Amino acid sequence: MKENTDHRITLDNRKKLVITGVTDTDKFDESSVLLYTSMGELIIKGKDLHVNGLSVETGEMIVEGEIGAVIYGDSQVKGPLSLFGRLTK
Repeated sequence: MKENTDHRITLDNRKKLVITGVTDTDKFDESSVLLYTSMGELIIKGKDLHVNGLSVETGEMIVEGEIGAVIYGDSQVKGPLSLFGRLTK
């Protein structure tokens, strides 16, 4: 994905989350989404989560569902770690 240095999160009524500056995604299911932004790791937790939009060109992602938490992780990690990186983290 193209790295967009602008990072913004817009949450509407805890139901729709628009994220800009997305550089990569790791995994997602109905209860969590793990992605990487220009500001580092980002974890979204909730219920019935769905990724309804992802633009490679703009780095924008839309997540809808019942959003319970938005958690930033390591600001230095901008993409998935290799197996060696995961073992040494």
